[in-house]
Amino acid sequence: MSRKVVRSSKFRHVFGQPAKADQCYDDVRISQTTWDSSFCSVNPKFLAMIVEASGGGAFMVLPLAKTGRLDKSQPLVCGHTAPVLDIEWCPHNDNIIASGSEDCTVMVWEVPDGGLVRPLTEPLVTLEGHSKRVGIVAWHPTAQNVLLSAGYDNAVLLWDVGSGQALVELRDLHPDTIYSVAWSRDGSRLCTSCRDRRVRVIEPRSGRVLAEKVNPHEGSRPVRAVLLDDGKILTTGFSRMSERQVALWDPAHLEEPMNLQELDTSSGVLLPHYDPDTSMVYLCGKGDSSIRYFEVTPEAPYLHFLSLFSSKESQRGGGWMPKRGLDVSKCEIARFYKLHERRCEPIAMTVPRKSDLFQEDLYPDTAGPDPALTAEEWFGGKDAGPLLISLKDGYVPPKSREFKVNKSILEPRRSQTCSDGGSPGALEKLTEDVRQLQAMVTEQERRIAVLEAKAAK
Repeated sequence: MSRKVVRSSKFRHVFGQPAKADQCYDDVRISQTTWDSSFCSVNPKFLAMIVEASGGGAFMVLPLAKTGRLDKSQPLVCGHTAPVLDIEWCPHNDNIIASGSEDCTVMVWEVPDGGLVRPLTEPLVTLEGHSKRVGIVAWHPTAQNVLLSAGYDNAVLLWDVGSGQALVELRDLHPDTIYSVAWSRDGSRLCTSCRDRRVRVIEPRSGRVLAEKVNPHEGSRPVRAVLLDDGKILTTGFSRMSERQVALWDPAHLEEPMNLQELDTSSGVLLPHYDPDTSMVYLCGKGDSSIRYFEVTPEAPYLHFLSLFSSKESQRGGGWMPKRGLDVSKCEIARFYKLHERRCEPIAMTVPRKSDLFQEDLYPDTAGPDPALTAEEWFGGKDAGPLLISLKDGYVPPKSREFKVNKSILEPRRSQTCSDGGSPGALEKLTEDVRQLQAMVTEQERRIAVLEAKAAK
């Protein structure tokens, strides 16, 4: 009788631990938009969530410590004129966030330390270059102020946010809607999935296609793709029988997958999250109530299923905390912020260990907040991996950094504000508005006095 040998792995027993009720964020009206975005982005300072808003698009930014039931008057970031589709925090400045919207613009915002005390309506920079709605925004992982955006006009634009210019425009590579775009860890390559059922690996500055796979999954539903540390491609999609699949590909030999696994028959698109420090991949789908996690190894069968975290409620989206924001004293290797219909619930992924000491095998040096390159260097052709930091003594977020933007971008907006608010005509209109409001208040007070008198009788 042969006995099955269990593969040895330090991540075999990783388990998910939902936060207690008082550590969740309640009364958040998560966006009902049907676009397959995560609707959430998080860093060691703030949590951002796309929410329902009347009269345009908005998202909410909360300091991580502001848990519990939220006030209905919680200020929002609300400068877009149509629903927001995607948001992402800058990896090199925890106070800077980018948003893409149905109004065809990308906006970059600066959130003050401590969070918002009033609605934020004026972005630092507005980036206009798409002719249709913008569904994807993604910051460059190692170069400062470099932002990617992809829209329904089938274009991928690479922006120098400091100058407000799109220095690279990839408009002819994708003939149909772009489902996903992912950077490599050093930002030298892009991996895209498109409605034309192709996954492409692209050199972003020249637009040269380095590898292309037709029909990585036989089904017609959307495919998602990410680049792994060693250059391999991981994709999620659907079979011809609408079963969800995950596959691993070698770009040099795209004829057959290195590993392909069928998972279940749910209809939600699986959103992959890759952790290069642990070589783990987490899969969570919209409408799912579970998170699957796998380990990628250099030896066959290359992709190993580890475990499944399940809960009762399905998710509308979610965001992953960067490694520098985790609690290393509890052996936390990932934290997922799960969006429900009206709340956000943090879920800690933990490796069970008896010792309270720092576990060096779980926490290799990870990407820090400092950029390795300037935008000029990267657009000039240089590449560099992330600058690594140790988590041994824990990570302390630095005070807010200066975000450098060319003053010429801000001048037109400032001069327009001065001309709108400082002219005599505008002043007269403001005075008249104040007078009308005062008259309305006086009338309301009179009516209240009459009703109180009737009530007393």
